[in-house]
Amino acid sequence: MSKTAVVLFNLGGPDRREAVRPFLFNLFFDPAIIRLPLPLRWLLAKVISRKRAPVAEEIYREMGGGSPLLPNTEIQAEALAKVLKERGLGEVNVFIAMRYWHPRAKETARQVAAFAPDQVILLPLYPQYSTTTSASSLKEWQREAEAAGVTAPSRAVCCYPEEAGFVEAVVERLRDALREAGQEKPPRVLFSAHGLPKKIVEQGDPYQWQVERSVAAVVRRLGEVNLDYQVCYQSRVGPLEWIGPATDEEIERAAREERSIIVVPIAFVSEHSETLVELDIEYRELAEKAGAAGYLRVPTVMADASFIEGLGELVVAATGSERPVCSQAGGRLCPAQWRGCPQAAGS
Repeated sequence: MSKTAVVLFNLGGPDRREAVRPFLFNLFFDPAIIRLPLPLRWLLAKVISRKRAPVAEEIYREMGGGSPLLPNTEIQAEALAKVLKERGLGEVNVFIAMRYWHPRAKETARQVAAFAPDQVILLPLYPQYSTTTSASSLKEWQREAEAAGVTAPSRAVCCYPEEAGFVEAVVERLRDALREAGQEKPPRVLFSAHGLPKKIVEQGDPYQWQVERSVAAVVRRLGEVNLDYQVCYQSRVGPLEWIGPATDEEIERAAREERSIIVVPIAFVSEHSETLVELDIEYRELAEKAGAAGYLRVPTVMADASFIEGLGELVVAATGSERPVCSQAGGRLCPAQWRGCPQAAGS
């Protein structure tokens, strides 16, 4: 019987207060995030992590002292394993590799090596590809898998911004929110994604283009002719110019127009600090202070059956592909201008 290892990649998060500062250092020491040479990157990561730790500790205190991202990802991994057992792939084991906190790729690669699979499928839990997320995780994995002696052929799923199961799961949750909001005055729907510095997009990162594709797919599937919506970006940090419009500014604009607001996290597939604190607490307070008629936040897709089935389809397609990197369509999705696409050298 053939053996398949599926590795799910996610950001990771500190599991206790003492982990906050080293987690932040790992984040800002990543060359995909701080694009400076050593030792400048090391020094800057030390300074930023020390400065931001008290604020971040308060954020995680709001969530009970640590990030729920790993437990949430474990639920998704378990659900995906059940789906894959029905797909005739032989023996399948689903692993988790977090980028900035445990379990890191080094730990997971050793587990995969001990499993001794015949093939490895790499599946980032980022529907939209970015050089700062999926690419960073996959690069670290390649290094650690080689060091751990993982010799089985691997295929990576780079992106799935319009995957039907993902889209359907978002649509179902948005429909519920629209019903709850009522129809006296149509709400403003804000599709919010984590932002990026503008210069990274200008260097060819396809993330913003893919986020917009996700939103377009959700709107088409929803079928609301007069949906009032806006794509926007949250979580700005530092002095650089970021892509926009900014979610907080769009919340204030909707409030000035006396609209109720529905926020849809379009680039997050599980609950963590950006949803549970930034969207649920900070932005809700902003909306109320600005006088919004109402504020609803759509839950992330988590282990929704449609989403997990969609992930299963991506894994099955990757196992039958000859490509080392596969999008939801197999070949390249991004137009040629997006040089950061992992299939830029291919078709």
